[in-house]
Amino acid sequence: MMYYLYHIPGKKIGVTCDLNNRVTKQQGYETDEYEVLLSSNDIDYISNMEIQLQKAHGYKVDKKLYKNLKPITNMKINVTEQTTTFPLPVNKLKGRLMDNIGMSWEHPEFGTFKITKTNIPWIMQNIKVSMFNSDRSYIYNKAFYEAFFNPKNNKKPYLVGANSERFDLIRDWARQRGLYDKGNSHTQYVKLQEEAGELAKALLKNDKPEIIDAIGDIVVVLTNLAHLEGYDIEYCIDEAYKVIAARTGKMINGTFVKDAD
Repeated sequence: MMYYLYHIPGKKIGVTCDLNNRVTKQQGYETDEYEVLLSSNDIDYISNMEIQLQKAHGYKVDKKLYKNLKPITNMKINVTEQTTTFPLPVNKLKGRLMDNIGMSWEHPEFGTFKITKTNIPWIMQNIKVSMFNSDRSYIYNKAFYEAFFNPKNNKKPYLVGANSERFDLIRDWARQRGLYDKGNSHTQYVKLQEEAGELAKALLKNDKPEIIDAIGDIVVVLTNLAHLEGYDIEYCIDEAYKVIAARTGKMINGTFVKDAD
């Protein structure tokens, strides 16, 4: 296996065997925003070089060598009646889940659970830090079952797959730029009004590229505003859909007008 020592200027130096998944998908950096310093199939060499270069560039030095952090398949999951606990902290969990896609475990009431590309975003959105050990994290079994494994539920309570991954990328992008630490929902609301104004201008000019750009910007702002208020935009969308799904009415002058309650 080939290991890559990568450098995100001004941010960090790290090691991965999958640049696209680790650096682009998980951390949000495009190929022109980072550089590969070294590559080798010798994990001992690449692990030692990571520490040396972290020190040389003045970055935070990993406490453990990469080779000692290398994901182990079939991680030891602890299952109780209420929860499933993973043996690592939240900031290390997503990569380990990606390395263990297809892994399954049994619950006495809900049957077989399985890690898939589809449910990893849900796990990351609902993961909790153990109150007894910050190096462990858990999810609630019933919620996981209802979201993905209950055959009676044809509709999932969360958007999944590529759509959810897009929202994950938006949140990762915002988190890396400090928007959630330094921003607030009020500033995002002002930003939303600005983007709505841009959309209005584009519609008046019938400027299709600008319309697409403005709609995309609005979705980004709404994703961040929802997060700052403590919600996932996927949840907000699904809650709205539950309301409109059974709504009846008629079109009047180009607008759908709902029937009186």
